[in-house]
Amino acid sequence: MNSLIKLELTRALRNRKFLFFSVIYPSVLFLIIAGNADRTTKVDGTGLTLATYMMVSMASFGALTAVLMGNSERIAKEREAGWVRQLRLTTLPGHGYVLAKTASAAVVSLPSIVIVFVVAGAVKDVRLDAWQWLALTGAIWAGSLVFAALGVAIGYLASGDAVRPITMLTYFGLSMLGGLWMPTTTFPAWLQDIAEWLPTHAYAALGQAIEQSQSPHTKDITLLVVYFALFAGGAAWLYRKDTLKA
Repeated sequence: MNSLIKLELTRALRNRKFLFFSVIYPSVLFLIIAGNADRTTKVDGTGLTLATYMMVSMASFGALTAVLMGNSERIAKEREAGWVRQLRLTTLPGHGYVLAKTASAAVVSLPSIVIVFVVAGAVKDVRLDAWQWLALTGAIWAGSLVFAALGVAIGYLASGDAVRPITMLTYFGLSMLGGLWMPTTTFPAWLQDIAEWLPTHAYAALGQAIEQSQSPHTKDITLLVVYFALFAGGAAWLYRKDTLKA
């Protein structure tokens, strides 16, 4: 499994297009959204400035991009090329394949988080305590594992032709409805009720709680754990199902 993780990391780091959209793109979006906001502009209902709020949202969005977009399309193409069939001839179990894909994607997501933080601190003068920076990095990085598992599941659920539209719908839907592009406080009440149960909303809420010097809510942590179990379990099941077809 370690060898597979190293191989996945090498392939991802050589993909310049992937690195741009997962590492640079979120920082650019952050500057566009928070560019004109001053240090007094706050997001209703949070007590956070717009720059501080969007810093966590865009860091989460960058990690989501790295782990979801990268995993789903790559796996679907690997299935069509016969690479996954070759892996089945080895001793690597289904859960090992899922964990290797999830872990390698999560490692790649770390630069996207750090760069958004650097840009926010340097350009928008976002200031937090040292423990908050460390806690934010750890929470957002760990939370990205949920969406890495989802990417693996989509990669096995969809064919090579269908994987991109399915991934894009999932990607943009979770990003917008989960409040990564705009605060959910701007949504209608009924949409806010839906958003609270989405994994992206719980994901961003982890960082927002840390920025407010609070402990993450138990509900958000529980939701992420449940979603991870569902996505990882579904990915492992789809892997085994695909194996039976071969």
